[in-house]
Amino acid sequence: MRVSQVSPGLFLSDLDSAVSLCVLTSRNVSLVVNASGLEEASYPDLEGLQVLQVPVQDQPHAPLSRYFDLVAERIHQNRSGSTLVHCTAGRSRSPALILAYLMRFEGLNLRQAHELVLEQRPFIRPNAGFWRQLMEYERSLFGCSSVRMSRTSGGVLPEALHESDSDTAAYCVNI
Repeated sequence: MRVSQVSPGLFLSDLDSAVSLCVLTSRNVSLVVNASGLEEASYPDLEGLQVLQVPVQDQPHAPLSRYFDLVAERIHQNRSGSTLVHCTAGRSRSPALILAYLMRFEGLNLRQAHELVLEQRPFIRPNAGFWRQLMEYERSLFGCSSVRMSRTSGGVLPEALHESDSDTAAYCVNI
């Protein structure tokens, strides 16, 4: 599962898939969001293909949230084809950017957005710093949180909250 369809016209992948002519043409990709941190990625020469660079490394302190609004707006405005968001493995940076888009333009809370993306790509795992940034973004959009950070035997991980009872955890989302 190298390319995952999150919703109509929105795909999530790794770097190798994102530079494949077959992948881009078969999915009618007109916008690529490159969150791999590698600006020298060589995309096929396709007429009208736009590439948005997100120069962030997959490190908890990296400021990915600086790009949440820019990327969400570009995905939302892309009407000429579909959008492919990728990082190196399609596990941390690119899913985090898609979660931000789903919150801002699809009206999903962070827990709902995570469940949607996880259903399509079961091995996503945004790092703890990106989770914190997403939680802050959710608070700025909706004034509340659907996820909290909790200490577990695996370290500090995000934990989903029940919709009706924000003090009771539903499940751990990043094991």
